[in-house]
Amino acid sequence: MTRSGRDPDKRVKTAKKRSESSTRWLQRQLNDPYVKKAKADGYRSRAAYKLIELDEKFGLIRGSSRVVDLGIAPGGWSQVVRKKAPKAHVVGIDLLPTEPIEGVTIFEMDFMDDAAPARLEEALGGAPDLVLSDMAANTVGHKQTDHLRTMGLVEAGAWFAVETLEKGGAYVAKVLAGGTDAELLKLLKSHFKSVKHAKPPASRKGSSEWYVVAQGFKGRD
Repeated sequence: MTRSGRDPDKRVKTAKKRSESSTRWLQRQLNDPYVKKAKADGYRSRAAYKLIELDEKFGLIRGSSRVVDLGIAPGGWSQVVRKKAPKAHVVGIDLLPTEPIEGVTIFEMDFMDDAAPARLEEALGGAPDLVLSDMAANTVGHKQTDHLRTMGLVEAGAWFAVETLEKGGAYVAKVLAGGTDAELLKLLKSHFKSVKHAKPPASRKGSSEWYVVAQGFKGRD
């Protein structure tokens, strides 16, 4: 056993019906110290530590009163928000079912549905000061297509943030390798005082994900 909690000798027996890729994924999960830490700390996924690390670097959550969690399932990010800002109103949305979280309103629907933004705003009861997005499109195995689909969600989240955020608010979103597309970066820089990219330590080294952190919303004219 290493200091990180990883057992380098832990191996997964290959079941007859399990593919090699599934076996590799399961082995990685079993040996992942963040997975073990999430279970110990009561978080629903290792992704919780990505937000924790981003918050430690950028100071996102403290003082937040209204937070939107786009792509909430399974709920790790909202758990972090509730722990760090227990008085904040939190609203989440995802196509996938999400087990209830105390103090969080959850919608099981497509964020790209025309009715979604209004539902989120109504449930929040006011302008959000933090919009979080860990959304990613289901992959089809074609790198360029997968990138375009995920960036489409990031852009939709950015427009939602620009159209609803309280002045001074922030938008945080997962993007893929290559960072934020030029047009989207232009949108964010025109509406936020600071726009930076970061890869928290909890993001696996082999993963293509990064996060764009836009802070200091300038407001709407």
